Amino acid sequence: MISFLKIDIANNRIFGLDILRCLAILFVVFGHGNLFFSSTTAKYLDYFVLDGVSIFFVLSGYLIGGILIKELENKPFSKEVLFSFWKRRWYRTLPNYFLVLTFLVFLSYSFSNNFQIANSIKYYIFSQNLYYPHPNWFPEAWSLSIEEWFYLIVPIILLIIIKSFNTSAKKAILITAVLVILAATLFRYIKSLEIVLENSKDWDINFRKQVFTRIDSIMYGVTGSYIAYYYNNLWYKYKKIMFALGLILLLYNKFFIKSDLNSLHACVFTFSLNSIGTLLLLPFLSEIKTGKGKIYKVVTYISLISYSMYLLNLTLVKNWIVSNIEIDLINSYITLLIKYILYWFFTIVLSILLYKYFEIPTTKLRDR
Repeated sequence: MISFLKIDIANNRIFGLDILRCLAILFVVFGHGNLFFSSTTAKYLDYFVLDGVSIFFVLSGYLIGGILIKELENKPFSKEVLFSFWKRRWYRTLPNYFLVLTFLVFLSYSFSNNFQIANSIKYYIFSQNLYYPHPNWFPEAWSLSIEEWFYLIVPIILLIIIKSFNTSAKKAILITAVLVILAATLFRYIKSLEIVLENSKDWDINFRKQVFTRIDSIMYGVTGSYIAYYYNNLWYKYKKIMFALGLILLLYNKFFIKSDLNSLHACVFTFSLNSIGTLLLLPFLSEIKTGKGKIYKVVTYISLISYSMYLLNLTLVKNWIVSNIEIDLINSYITLLIKYILYWFFTIVLSILLYKYFEIPTTKLRDR
């Protein structure tokens, strides 16, 4: 059984970034696990959870931005380079997503009343939350939509700027970063003037989980890769100070800024602050190349299967598997604890299986 679940760890991984990725997915899974508990208990447990998805956005932008910058600097930016970038990106993300999505469509169509397959088509083209609330079905797909639209749109903008103005990749990336960040921030501001939020759910679906309100979060990560590539000495010179500032900013943004849901901070700037806080962590963490011992292995394992964990933990594991397991015990607290343990068990085991036997093989296809 252990060998069946064993994952090989590559030597070229950056342990510091694995730490951040591990924490991000643990925040997500802990946050979804809070749904097992009462609202009062969940409120207290939430104090230990940061916005894992925002961390993922910045980290993803940093890693993919670095790849894109190297592509632009090593060869002229053309349609062929653009299609190659998309192919490599989509081989990494789409097979897992489409597999889980299709399986959930099958389950919902077979066992849920009033489920319409036509309603799932928008999920296949990532149009379910462009500038309007995400549907309740498969709710975690909101962030995948933002990521895929970002990696579709931003390279096209870069290509247009480079070809139209005959400018360097360095200038084009900077211009694109400024445009995307300003445009998304302005869009949130305009939207905040037009809508009145009644509760946190309204805020969540109208600002946190839409493509056009959050697309700048990934661009902050690309900005980090821009600084790391073109101003390498500056990127690492103040890494410890920036790491401390990043932590302070993330914690301050979560715990100490008290504002109503309709304030500029809640609707516009909280997302910017989370992204900047995460960005400031990266210089220090990217210098931690490796680790050792059991903690190193656990962190790296969780990091490797993080994408699978994200896709599986809520809708499939919690809502379809664990919620349908009948456990009749006199003590309701023990029943709750067992279900919570099963939630983590199935999430981790199924994620390892999905990663090892599907994600790795399909990712390797991009190099053929």
